Amino acid sequence: MKIHNPADIWPVPAQFQEIYSHAVETELRNARQLHVSGQVGVRADGTVPGDFASQCEQAIENVEAVLRSGQMTMADVVRLTYYVVRREDLPMLNEKRMKRWPGVRPAVTTLLVAGLVRPEFLIEIDVTAQRAL
Repeated sequence: MKIHNPADIWPVPAQFQEIYSHAVETELRNARQLHVSGQVGVRADGTVPGDFASQCEQAIENVEAVLRSGQMTMADVVRLTYYVVRREDLPMLNEKRMKRWPGVRPAVTTLLVAGLVRPEFLIEIDVTAQRAL
């Protein structure tokens, strides 16, 4: 296994460095898999925008940064899960996704949840990607 914690996104907080990684890379037969932890709208400096659209964009950027650290792109994503706190944000999520990732068609699940780990978080995105060796 290989751990991915890219320097160009928010750092793993010190108290979680022993139990959390942004992604873990594994090999399965003739492919590498990248299991990306849920990415939220936290900027590299640790700040969190107050609105859904900005958090969504930042979470997308964080996902892409983690994929890059594993030398992958959205074209390698086979599974995508969205966790959204407010139903009214679903149209904005669809707009952002279609604009940023047109033609990307992995298996997708979107869940409405009562809350995320921090109350200011409005979205979390996790992915599984795979690339042939």
